[in-house]
Amino acid sequence: MGNPVKIYTLSTCSHCKATKRFLDKCNIKFEFEDVDLLEGEERAAILEEVKKWNPDCSFPTIIIGDKVIVGYKEDEIREALGL
Repeated sequence: MGNPVKIYTLSTCSHCKATKRFLDKCNIKFEFEDVDLLEGEERAAILEEVKKWNPDCSFPTIIIGDKVIVGYKEDEIREALGL
C-alpha cells in the first residue's frame, strides 16, 4: 500500500462522498481537497492542479500513485490500490 492517494472532490457531490466512504471502508489513508470550499487564488491553483490530471476538471478526480481515475469506479480504485 505504498502509493499515496489524493482525491479532488466537491463537498456536495454524491460520487465524491461515495469515494471517500469506500476508501474509509477499505482503511485506505487519503488526502482530499473539497475544491468548492476553497476561494480565490487557492481555488484557482487547485483547479490548475486538477486539470493536469483530468483536463475535463470533473469530480471526483482520484490519483493513486501515478494512476488517475475520474469518477467513482470501485473496480478501478480496487485495482489501483491492489485490493
